[in-house]
Amino acid sequence: MTTAQHLDTLFELLRIPTISAQSQNDNDMHHACEWLHQRFTAIGFDSDILATAGHPLVYAECMSAGPDKTTILIYGHYDVQSPDPLEQWTSKPFEPEIRGNNVYCRGVADDKAQLYAWIAAVDDWATSGKSLPVNIKFLIEGEEEVGGDNLEKFIGQNQSLLKADICVISDSHCLSEEQPIIDYGLRGIIYTELHLASFARDVHSGIYGGNVFNPIQVLAEIIAKLKNDEHRISIPGFYDLVRQLTDVEQRELNESPFGVQQILSETGAKAVAGEPDFSVAARAGARPSLDVHGIWGGYSDEGTKTIIPASAHAKISMRLVPFQTAEEIFEKFEKYVRRLTPEGVDIDVQYLSGGEPILMDRYNHFFQKAERAYTSAFGKTPLYELSGGSIPVTAMFKTLLNLDCILMGYGLPDDGLHSPNEKMSISMFEKGIKTSTAFLAQFE
Repeated sequence: MTTAQHLDTLFELLRIPTISAQSQNDNDMHHACEWLHQRFTAIGFDSDILATAGHPLVYAECMSAGPDKTTILIYGHYDVQSPDPLEQWTSKPFEPEIRGNNVYCRGVADDKAQLYAWIAAVDDWATSGKSLPVNIKFLIEGEEEVGGDNLEKFIGQNQSLLKADICVISDSHCLSEEQPIIDYGLRGIIYTELHLASFARDVHSGIYGGNVFNPIQVLAEIIAKLKNDEHRISIPGFYDLVRQLTDVEQRELNESPFGVQQILSETGAKAVAGEPDFSVAARAGARPSLDVHGIWGGYSDEGTKTIIPASAHAKISMRLVPFQTAEEIFEKFEKYVRRLTPEGVDIDVQYLSGGEPILMDRYNHFFQKAERAYTSAFGKTPLYELSGGSIPVTAMFKTLLNLDCILMGYGLPDDGLHSPNEKMSISMFEKGIKTSTAFLAQFE
């Protein structure tokens, strides 16, 4: 098929508003599963829609290469983030539109077009009349954007079904349209909420101000003490298990083209900030981090209202690196924030979701095949990178299936994942198909 034909087919999937966090889109989630099931059937795969306690999974396989051949598991997700705020979109979020060399649509880069590049590559291979040189399994979930635990349960209960030699995930990006990247490590994450309360209801600031704890101020003081002036996380013992980089990794980071100017360009920030003893590239993927995502409480509407709020709240996450664990870091975080909370203020520390950091063996022969495939499609050898992002399923595959993952992404840093006007370059979509095809060709 031509690129235009593949795009036409992809657009059908993009038009389905698969927002996993909103129950009003449950029918759309099932619609997308049916669409994928029919697409896999059309290209000769055996396919099933598998129920979970949440959104369903799509499984497909073609085992025609035979039991003595390599089996590749390809993972992806069909769910997307909410498109809010809608007023910031130039075009309708679920009506794909081509502007210049880009397709704009919610979910196009994260992860539908990257996933579909593999389906397109397999389809092109099959229609060429050649037999697939490997056995291929697809596992596509619908809860990646909500951090559900149903996938982990499914993997644990279906280890035989998912048995493979290597897993490939296309849900990341290249450094540029010319420079591909292979991620061999990912940071883990814990996502938390803090809820502080001083009284049962808001009270008058004139009558009680100066004599009671203000939960917003207490929360602000707690947050301020999570990092020191050099951007180092202040939680006692936080860095105890952080993995030390090898000499090769340190040299690669020192030579990495990812630096200050790229961050300023991609984000629009006026300055970079971080631990002064580490480079931008090291801080991006080899060091842990902590960020506050939201704070709320009190009165914020128009005009004045002189109250001391009864409660204050915040969402805080931490990105973890090998050999930290989500359980260990959450325990230290909770102990620290409770210690910072004064007597007379109640605090509830909630663990919302988490995923473990992961480090893959970049020297195994599957990574070498991926390197050659990228070089074939891009004309340039890929760089190896420790990614700052988190894909919890990689740790699940390693723990439950003893399966390494290769992250072969085709997005770009400015694709606007989770933001209005999410996009994907058409030329990167084409290179994704070419790279996927070249990877399969390595097994002939």
